[in-house]
Amino acid sequence: MPQDAVDNLVRLLDLEPIEVNIFRGVSPDEDRQRIFGGQVAGQALVAAARTVAPDRHVHSLHAYFLRAGDPKVPILYQVDRIRDGRSFTTRRVVAIQHGRAIFNMAASFQVDEAGFEHAFEMPDVTPPEDLPDLRERAKAYDDEIGAWIDRPRPIDIRHVDWLPPDRKAPLPPRQNVWLRADGRLPDDPLIHTIVLTYASDMTLLDTSMLPHGGSWFDPTLFMASLDHAMWFHRRFRADDWLLYAQDSPVAANGRGLSRGLVFTRDGTLVATVTQEGLIRIAR
Repeated sequence: MPQDAVDNLVRLLDLEPIEVNIFRGVSPDEDRQRIFGGQVAGQALVAAARTVAPDRHVHSLHAYFLRAGDPKVPILYQVDRIRDGRSFTTRRVVAIQHGRAIFNMAASFQVDEAGFEHAFEMPDVTPPEDLPDLRERAKAYDDEIGAWIDRPRPIDIRHVDWLPPDRKAPLPPRQNVWLRADGRLPDDPLIHTIVLTYASDMTLLDTSMLPHGGSWFDPTLFMASLDHAMWFHRRFRADDWLLYAQDSPVAANGRGLSRGLVFTRDGTLVATVTQEGLIRIAR
């Protein structure tokens, strides 16, 4: 059931307190060579938030993926309380496995504050109800992709312009994707921020491969996130439809840079994402 997958995601992103400023997270029992980057980013954000006053909300994070994570062992998250100011709180989080840092994040929290406002408009795209989900899209593809698609999926993703996994022709470096948690989330705004952080790593790097005809499913390619940054502008619910409007302004030196704007269904811009990742021929 989709709700079971969403509940499992909420439990996955939760952490066990070990000591002051130290938390432990686990990975799902899946056959993966490395931990999904969105999981580590989401868990690191939970660790940071556990050390921050509840009246302060995440407004930005800047992270580096340092080493591939081992899905077979727990991850330790160590929080450094950098600063507690009148309006802003800053935390640094290091994720550790096998005695080495695999991930580093700086996160900033802010009290609610009135101020100037403006935002880009949301692209005019097909609504999510008129688009097939990933399982429907993947029916025509081989058993390997089918097995990947058939796993319990807490995030419902619907591509406005479907990009087949075996594509070879170059395409413009932009795509629009609707996404949401495929079930009901608790009302705590922090959980919605963390779930979006988790989901934001799912399609963004793939955008940088569109002009080059490859995808995650191409065995001749190696793709991995290097760094990830997010800014949260307004409150939202991650179990309501969000439009993830993505583009890739440049690829060079074996790296691709991608950007994303996240809009609510009514066109409100709620978050901005940037990511650079490795996109190179597998060695």
